[in-house]
Amino acid sequence: MATEHKQLDNLDRKILAALSNNARISITDLADQIGLSKTPCSARVKRLEDDGIITGYRAVVDPVKLGLDHIAFVEVKLSDTRASALNAFGRAVQSLQEIEQCHMIAGGFDYLLKVRTRDITTYRHFLGETLSALPGVAQTSTYVAMEAVKDVALLE
Repeated sequence: MATEHKQLDNLDRKILAALSNNARISITDLADQIGLSKTPCSARVKRLEDDGIITGYRAVVDPVKLGLDHIAFVEVKLSDTRASALNAFGRAVQSLQEIEQCHMIAGGFDYLLKVRTRDITTYRHFLGETLSALPGVAQTSTYVAMEAVKDVALLE
């Protein structure tokens, strides 16, 4: 199924940039910042939401301040890559809060996960007791992050 791409003009892009920088900005301040009056600015934001370009608003939480500063990237190979097995694995990862990201990969393994825990001991337990027990997991390889050189989520 092809995704329809709506044409965005310069004002739409300014709105998106401003909201990406500060989603709590008032419509009045947003309108002033991009050079529109309140009503057309509000209508554009509503259209961007209705078109699915703006998919939501959220608080960006610093996981390090919550004691979750251990990051591991995990390659996962499945024993079966038929649609039902891929779907079962995909459903299973949804409920695991330790998994921040899960990407299906075209390459030498099936999924790449970003896993965040308190420390290596907690990660080791998660790997052995939870991740390895997910449907279809045949093999994992772990890469521990030593430092985040760029993390857009933390810059928000």
